[in-house]
Amino acid sequence: MSDVLLEERDGPVLLLTLNRPDKRNALSAGLRAALREALARDREDPQTRAVVLRGAGGKAFAAGADVEEMAARDVWQQRAFITPPHIYGAVATHPKPVLAALNGHALGAGLELAMACDLRVASPAAKLGQPEINLGIIPGGGGTQRLPRLVGAGRAARMVMTGEPVDAATALAWGLVDEVAEDPVARALEIARVMAAKSPAALRLAKQALRAAEELPLSEALEREIDLFSLAFQGPEAREGIASFLAKK
Repeated sequence: MSDVLLEERDGPVLLLTLNRPDKRNALSAGLRAALREALARDREDPQTRAVVLRGAGGKAFAAGADVEEMAARDVWQQRAFITPPHIYGAVATHPKPVLAALNGHALGAGLELAMACDLRVASPAAKLGQPEINLGIIPGGGGTQRLPRLVGAGRAARMVMTGEPVDAATALAWGLVDEVAEDPVARALEIARVMAAKSPAALRLAKQALRAAEELPLSEALEREIDLFSLAFQGPEAREGIASFLAKK
């Protein structure tokens, strides 16, 4: 465990807290490494069925990259820093559901981290944005790719090319967040517990199928869905679930 990342357990849910409140939880190299290491340890942990990410301090989920660290790198060092494997891929490919509890602002790299999660629950006071253009740069952690898939090309262009954030209500209307809740951490944990009660194998395969929808042409994604359904169908949990359903009938 690292002091920049706190790990707690809520039954079958692993709660990870980005813990740099004095820096508005900016994603430093150390915090990114700690988060990747925690997710790597969790991949095969049978105790965990779902993961929730939140930010410490209540003002920000994560307010972006650590700009002081970025300023010290040359272009090749920065390119290497954002080239996979990175934290966004670690979240997106984690075999268990990962939910972002946006208990504060999610900006720049912080929004990119949230978009790599499977669901996002935001506080009514949260602001979400990609302000990189204000620094003379563009998003480099998936912001120009995941954002259009969530909100559409025009809205993404507006956010990326103006650098202006949107409020939680707008983010909800646009599909950038899935819920707005007064206590986003409690609500994310509630959703995570519902997921955690399901078949672990089915959860893992469902996540893979949903990711295929984002990454593959429709015809290939449909074929992938059939493959993943077949894997689920042959498993013992599917047999138990179907038998239980028929017994209730």
